[in-house]
Amino acid sequence: MWQAYLKGFKAYLQLERSMSENTIEAYLHDVAMLRDHVTDAYPGIGVEGLQQEHVQSLMAMIYELDLSAATQSRVLSGIKSFFRYLLLEEVIKRDPTELMDSPKLKRSLPHVLSLAEIDTLLAAIDHSKPEGVRNHAMLETMYSCGLRVSELISIRLSNLFLEAGFVKVLGKGDKERLVPIGAAAVKHINLYKDHVRNHMPVIKKGNEDILFLNRRGTSLSRVMVFMILKELSEKTGLKQSIHPHTLRHSFATHLVEGGADLRAVQEMMGHKSITTTEIYTHLDRGYLRQTLEQYHPRFKGK
Repeated sequence: MWQAYLKGFKAYLQLERSMSENTIEAYLHDVAMLRDHVTDAYPGIGVEGLQQEHVQSLMAMIYELDLSAATQSRVLSGIKSFFRYLLLEEVIKRDPTELMDSPKLKRSLPHVLSLAEIDTLLAAIDHSKPEGVRNHAMLETMYSCGLRVSELISIRLSNLFLEAGFVKVLGKGDKERLVPIGAAAVKHINLYKDHVRNHMPVIKKGNEDILFLNRRGTSLSRVMVFMILKELSEKTGLKQSIHPHTLRHSFATHLVEGGADLRAVQEMMGHKSITTTEIYTHLDRGYLRQTLEQYHPRFKGK
């Protein structure tokens, strides 16, 4: 019976939850782990007879394997979704995982580049090549606006309001937002548009309104942006791993360090919750200590 339930669960995730293929495969793998564990440790227990103790037994085994809290949480999330599906199908009357909490995840602080490091990256771009002019415009825009890489590669010409100093971007959940754009980014976008994009021999159908294009006249992929940054970081000798989100994190951190209002940063970043934005208040410990030494009476004179 497990196979039939897994097949139905897959259809449920695809049609009713509209999940990505990667997430669906991960969830099916999680439930398959539960199936294999129960079959081995509790022979004779079918899907209808699953109890909290059976799931806890699997989670204990995963914990003993020293897997990360994120992996443990992901596995439990997949199993919880499976039981929600079984409830909807009236296969079970109660969710055995309803009282089970996911492991607490440590919120890791994102890596941030200094302004000098960003300048070093941009200075390493080869402007003698058309793609160099494009790359400079892209990276300036990412840092100026704090964009996700998916937002960057989907910017449309019709959503540029450069004279007014704004660009409209399509964020998570297809939510549009207007983001201020800096003078340096505007300058390099115009250079790219006037001297590279307008002279492209071909632009593929459906890409006519996309701002940043590859040599074949189609929109760039996320991987391509990652590779551009990787090559630049290797060229400049920056030791840390740099990826597109690094520029977004740097944008937010530099704003918060400069005293920007957290709600304004939340709006520009497109964060659903202010809690997500608050992580940037914890990044620069040196900056916090410097502030205390400058303003706290007990730090002065020590």
